[in-house]
Amino acid sequence: MPLKSSPSMGGLKYKRVLLKLSGEALMGKTGYGIDMPTVMGLANAIKEAMASGLELGLVIGGGNIFRGLQGAAKGMDRASGDYMGMLATVMNALAFQNALEQIGVKSRVLSAIPMPTVCEAYVRSKALHHLEERRVVIFAAGTGNPFFTTDTTAALRAAEMSCEVILKATQVDGVYTADPNKDPKATRYDRVSYAEVLAKDLKVMDGAAIALARDNSIPVIVFSIDDPANLGRVLRGAATCTTVTV
Repeated sequence: MPLKSSPSMGGLKYKRVLLKLSGEALMGKTGYGIDMPTVMGLANAIKEAMASGLELGLVIGGGNIFRGLQGAAKGMDRASGDYMGMLATVMNALAFQNALEQIGVKSRVLSAIPMPTVCEAYVRSKALHHLEERRVVIFAAGTGNPFFTTDTTAALRAAEMSCEVILKATQVDGVYTADPNKDPKATRYDRVSYAEVLAKDLKVMDGAAIALARDNSIPVIVFSIDDPANLGRVLRGAATCTTVTV
């Protein structure tokens, strides 16, 4: 359940959240890779939220660089493709950490695949300590296992970190009955249940992620990150969005 906001939290509805960004959110209009002005815009939105007392965990996908499923579709072994995708998430995490540090936001990258010369290995107690010290914790390399998406990583880390909510940032302002870019009659849900998401295959997150969020009673808020300021609006309960809950 959301905490009652205190004056030190600047009106925020939640104290500790897990933000899930797609890799595509980092590439801006470039079509591939990492667009640093776009990353800096997202980093500044996070800085503003942190100044209001937020504790933030962050999971970033790797689709702007490589997707295991796409590699498998082209004849690559799926597990090998997924490992390559995990490395792409580390690259994105390091780029985002660099952006945060440039604007004075303390952060740590914790990787599920140990690579000590690059970043810290993921250890739950260490991650919790960083959150308590008001550092942004960027979880990289997925779960460390193939066949699991970064959506599932987000749900898993949210449960491990005792996050109150998962914020799923997308290119649309919520969950729709159909793809709003293809069906002009598609309507947006204000609230939808985990069961309905799974039964109707609404493509919020993959089924494992939704089931994990459901089993740990963690609501999922889906919102548009096209305007980075939407992050603050979501945290204050003032954004157009969809909440996935019981």
